[in-house]
Amino acid sequence: MSESENSEFENRVELGRLNGAWGTGGWVKVFSLTDPPENIFDYQPWRTSGPPGLLHVRQWRRQGPRLVAQLDEVTTREQAESLHGMTLTIDRSELPGAGVGSYYWHDLIGLAVYNRDGEPLGEVSGLLDAGAHDVLEIRRSGGEGVLLIPFVTGHFIDKVDLAAGRIDVDWLAEWSDAD
Repeated sequence: MSESENSEFENRVELGRLNGAWGTGGWVKVFSLTDPPENIFDYQPWRTSGPPGLLHVRQWRRQGPRLVAQLDEVTTREQAESLHGMTLTIDRSELPGAGVGSYYWHDLIGLAVYNRDGEPLGEVSGLLDAGAHDVLEIRRSGGEGVLLIPFVTGHFIDKVDLAAGRIDVDWLAEWSDAD
């Protein structure tokens, strides 16, 4: 991947993917990573991980447990099937601001995590939706496995500093999800 392609990819946020055709009229099944799932339709146009490049939603609806959409660029079932597995993204600049004290998950991944004693605990490798609150998944310093820390501001999370690339937590280095 060229430097410009890599830079372009880093400026994208994954919204979901297409899961094949729905019906015979070119509609597609949509898997959304947004919360709530219907918010995926608030971001237009979608950029795809391959041709056609851009997709514009003409209309969408909830069909039972799934979301389905009719796209301007897709008119047949065969075209819809050809998009199966296609990743849907938008440019980061198209996202609204997260607001004070709120963060997009993709902004937290890669941040270094330190406890109150200044000990490095690792780096955020992912987040989990645990219902009541999110949970940081920390790849431990030294490759010693994974540490899970509830993302509860004012209790376990002392400070998130995106500019410094750091999260400060109230967590002892010897605590482990395996203990």
